[in-house]
Amino acid sequence: MRRSLVLAGAAVTVLGLLAGCSSGGSGSDSGKTTLKVAALEGGYGRAMYTQVIKQYEASHPGIDVQLQISKSIEDEITPNMKAGKYPDVVVLGQGRKAALTETLIKDKALEDLTPVLKAKVPGENRTVGDKLTKGIVGNLNTNPYGNDQTYLMPMYYAPTGLFYNKGLFEQKGWKVPSTWDEMFALGDKAKKQGIPLFTYPTAGYLDSFFFALLADIGGEQFYTDVMTYKKDVWKTANARKALDITTRLLSYAAPATVGYANEQDFTKNQQLILDNKALFMPNGTWIVGEMADAPRAKGFKWGLTPLPAVTAGGKRYITTSVESAWIPKAAEHKDAAKDFIAYLYSDKAAKIFAKSNAIQPIQGIADTLTGENAEFYKVYEDPSVSALVGGFASTAPVAGVDIKATLFDTANSIISGDTTEDKWQAALNDASEKLRQAGD
Repeated sequence: MRRSLVLAGAAVTVLGLLAGCSSGGSGSDSGKTTLKVAALEGGYGRAMYTQVIKQYEASHPGIDVQLQISKSIEDEITPNMKAGKYPDVVVLGQGRKAALTETLIKDKALEDLTPVLKAKVPGENRTVGDKLTKGIVGNLNTNPYGNDQTYLMPMYYAPTGLFYNKGLFEQKGWKVPSTWDEMFALGDKAKKQGIPLFTYPTAGYLDSFFFALLADIGGEQFYTDVMTYKKDVWKTANARKALDITTRLLSYAAPATVGYANEQDFTKNQQLILDNKALFMPNGTWIVGEMADAPRAKGFKWGLTPLPAVTAGGKRYITTSVESAWIPKAAEHKDAAKDFIAYLYSDKAAKIFAKSNAIQPIQGIADTLTGENAEFYKVYEDPSVSALVGGFASTAPVAGVDIKATLFDTANSIISGDTTEDKWQAALNDASEKLRQAGD
């Protein structure tokens, strides 16, 4: 699946050659190769990048890394890119309003990074691919054209899943359900004590729930079929099973859920978990910071679990939020850029990133974490759990069609009784078919 790259030592030679022949705008006054790195300044801040770059430059004296970082990095680099001046490395994921990464994917303007997976991490004996968490590459997020070529490297990742009060389960002597049968049995038990089984901040948070559930039911191939709008995929038995499970789960939802499921009040649904007024909700690791100052029940402790298995002992998936690193095809120093990206997965770099809570998809990293992060990232250490990355494939716009809204937001109407599971299934298949035709 992955193409091999020359031995690690050759990377230094390549960099040396680049440094020796750099000139004009590509080099500094000292004759060094200038590597231009552009990064989104998200919640992790900029200090971690400057520290990693300092370490990289110390071990690569022929390279001068210039960092451009901003909370609106697309606005800053797009004008230069239109003028033919490209950064060598960009750290920027998909799903942003500007859709810069998606635009370059559609234009096939990204460099093939498959060789980086076989490259040894500078200063280490393991390859990048060997260090990565299983399932984090080879999906539509990293391999956007559905083939074996990787164009986006997964930089930071965060698990999503069902969050709950671990302290409450300890107090009650309850076991976290490992199958859906156990989940619904717990729902009946908790209901007798006045505690609803489920809630969600807004229906949009069901994205991570549905993606994992689809893969749990039919494997990654079925998940991909749904994401790429395979003909009549929503008429299949697997699709119906996903809607059956979800509809039943929604029947256990806290009464307040739909009323609070909006951008103004969503934290009130999240508060239900902290107050022991609901057991589980889909969310991501950011929930800890988001609710850091909120009151909570005595003995409250955050817990995270994958969705229950469809069959006892069955494989489970964790929908994983990923930020990506990539190289524009028009970048000037692509070999040096690939070496720099490989270095970003070094133990030294990972330690710096982790201090800013930017956790990389590296095997065994959970052992180095503390607090809630240590608990959350342990889900990847379970051999029956795999990371699931990606989302619906892009197509030409279709008027009146929003499959995400049809899949996720309809949950509100299922709870309120304004629609039925049959109508939900029919609407999903109709939307999927229209998008399939738009993509042909």
